[in-house]
Amino acid sequence: MTDVTINQATDSKECCGGKGHKHKEHTHVSAHGKQGLTIYSLGMALGVFLAITFTLCVAFDLLFPAYAMYPFWIKLLPGFSWISPSSYLLGLAESFAYGWYVALLFVPLYRFFQPAR
Repeated sequence: MTDVTINQATDSKECCGGKGHKHKEHTHVSAHGKQGLTIYSLGMALGVFLAITFTLCVAFDLLFPAYAMYPFWIKLLPGFSWISPSSYLLGLAESFAYGWYVALLFVPLYRFFQPAR
């Protein structure tokens, strides 16, 4: 899967907004592609973001136990308990999976409601 659309043009009328300058074949890359967001790019971005956030929260809980947030993690992440290496890895995987869950629902909804170009 790719997040870019590549359009190749050899005629000056087809490229660069038809500005009439002459040049040989080159490539235009659109950062959003034809469909805007992709499930893969949003899934990876949100998954990594939530995994990093989970790691930072665990570190915060270890540094400041009086302000620990782990009771909320126990409720949000099935099977997570405070704290062992296996529990941390489970929480990390589930945090990453939540990012993909959001992407799988959000991107099709975004595309459905996005006005036609």
